[in-house]
Amino acid sequence: MQYSKEVKEMICVAKGPNHGPAPIPEEGKWVQSKQISDINGFTHGIGWCAPQQGACKLTLNVKEGIIREALVETIGCSGMTHSAAMASEILPGKTVLEALNTDLVCDAINTAMRELFLQIVYGRTQSAFSDDGLVIGAGLEDLGKGLRSQVGTMYGTEEKGVRYLEMAEGYVTRMALDENKEVIGYEFIHMGKMMDFIKKGMTADEALAKAKGHYGRFENAASYIDPRHQ
Repeated sequence: MQYSKEVKEMICVAKGPNHGPAPIPEEGKWVQSKQISDINGFTHGIGWCAPQQGACKLTLNVKEGIIREALVETIGCSGMTHSAAMASEILPGKTVLEALNTDLVCDAINTAMRELFLQIVYGRTQSAFSDDGLVIGAGLEDLGKGLRSQVGTMYGTEEKGVRYLEMAEGYVTRMALDENKEVIGYEFIHMGKMMDFIKKGMTADEALAKAKGHYGRFENAASYIDPRHQ
């Protein structure tokens, strides 16, 4: 380490009390984090790319400074899905500092990693006050049955009104309208469940019927429309 001539000629002044960093909440404990291995937490964050045409929701489970579990969900950009495939392989096993300084292939995923890093190192995680944090595998609970992301896709125009395309329940097949042409419900197919039924040997038609459901006053509608073709 090099010192300038001015510093070398200074008189040494003794350092006073040093209480260390302020403690942060981590998995039910207050921790004075001084190194990466002191960091623990489970949390989510959102990132976006420079043109803001796509976004990423990133979920990380960090134990002893190392990412043990990662869930990468993207929307709005086809190339981003391939980036997510690579990032989900890259992230587990890295320290949070390594991950922050790693190219995660896509701007949106890199930005999400930055936002999560801030949450984690400042103790603003979902598991901050949970004893021992969350188990490895908790990230999958975000997806629910069928292991599909919770996606909402809606489209509307002033001239023709709204179209429901995808709800948390699944792919919307029909919208229910009342006498005034106002939406009163919708029919959906839970794609994750449907694929599970097919993989277990059920025919496609049977699986489709079993995975279908509806919401609202669907059965009392005056008319129905296919939101993608009508």
